[in-house]
Amino acid sequence: MMEQMLLSWEPERKLFTVSELNARIRGLLDREFADVWVAGEISGVRLAASGHYYFTLKDEEAQLRCVCFRASARFLRFKPQDGVAVLARGRIDVYEVRGEYQLLVEAIEPQGYGALQVAFEQLKKKLAAEGLFDPGRKRPLPKFPRRIGLVTSRTGAVIQDMLQILCRRFAGLHIRLYPALVQGEGSAESVCRGIRYFSESGWADVLIVARGGGSLEDLWTFNEEAVARAIAASAVPVVSAVGHETDFTIADFVADLRAPTPSAAAELAVCTREQVEEQLAAYAHRLEHGVRYRLSVAARRLHEQAVDRARSVVHRALGRALQRVDECDYLLRERLRGHLRRRRERLNDLEARLRHLDLRLRFSEVRRRLDAATRAAEQRLRLLLARAHGRLDPLAGQLEQLSPLRVLDRGYAIVRDRAGKVIKDPGEVSAGDRLRVRVSKGEFDAEAR
Repeated sequence: MMEQMLLSWEPERKLFTVSELNARIRGLLDREFADVWVAGEISGVRLAASGHYYFTLKDEEAQLRCVCFRASARFLRFKPQDGVAVLARGRIDVYEVRGEYQLLVEAIEPQGYGALQVAFEQLKKKLAAEGLFDPGRKRPLPKFPRRIGLVTSRTGAVIQDMLQILCRRFAGLHIRLYPALVQGEGSAESVCRGIRYFSESGWADVLIVARGGGSLEDLWTFNEEAVARAIAASAVPVVSAVGHETDFTIADFVADLRAPTPSAAAELAVCTREQVEEQLAAYAHRLEHGVRYRLSVAARRLHEQAVDRARSVVHRALGRALQRVDECDYLLRERLRGHLRRRRERLNDLEARLRHLDLRLRFSEVRRRLDAATRAAEQRLRLLLARAHGRLDPLAGQLEQLSPLRVLDRGYAIVRDRAGKVIKDPGEVSAGDRLRVRVSKGEFDAEAR
């Protein structure tokens, strides 16, 4: 009886599974935050293959994960972009797989510029007020530069493309690269050192500052004030070739010439040898035509005035001029022969000195070591290839078994709409829609009934 009257003060336990708790939290958030506006700066935008946008809204103290599904992204006035301050409208949801809450974005409105864009516009306004963008201070590029300086990264496709274009357009140019960091910490100082090197040395006739494309953050080195002032202070004409054609940096506005791409900069810096030859041929033709016309007019005038004495004077003056030309030609030939004779003597002296330094024994030892290393490398490669084939053949067999073409061989087909989307439900098509059917032996068009 007494045992039945005992009371228990232990609180009642509320036991949830992880899924149940996440579901409860999701329900609460759905009710409380079904339609909210959030202000922040977009960061880390990623477009998935499904068409969904994943990004983060952040301010000075916190950040919020966001997702904009493909159905909503189709109606956005502008696509999410890093560094843009926006007002995002949506509802709070819980992604139960990871137990994280996120904002399901349904609409985005721009809210001024991002921090980097604001800094860009402020520096642009400041330098423009100082006159660094004034067209009157921009210098023309030399028509026939002999020495070209490059300030860019020593690796990547940019330097290879520029060297290939420069060598193809005009062989024999002198090109010097100052390898610089073009992104990340210390990149602005590195680019400035390269510009000052060519400016102070006076070696280059024209300087190209180049970098491949990227985001606003990737190209920010060329929006630094130090880089802009280094370009403005350069004693050598500067061509800015940063990013793609749609990318603009502060360096583009300060430079003497802005090229849409690094490859275009190489084409703008030098003309082709064929263009020079064609231009010279055109000038020669015009000169010849002009001389013949002048001679014709002068001859007709002399003939009409019947000034035989004047004609005789002209002939004598022309003879003396031709005699002077012959003397100059003889002196030039004599000087060339002497110059060639001295060069030939110098060459013979160098050949005699070179014969005293026989390097054949050293080359023989190096070749022997090279042959031994080559044989060892070939043997190692054969062993690696044999092992790779041993791993590849079973995987190829498994891949063949899992190929969707095996299913098509059994009489199945894959149906797609005009956009290439696979049709899985008859409700996704309407009568008269054009369809593309893939079977085992090929494809054919069909029409929905």
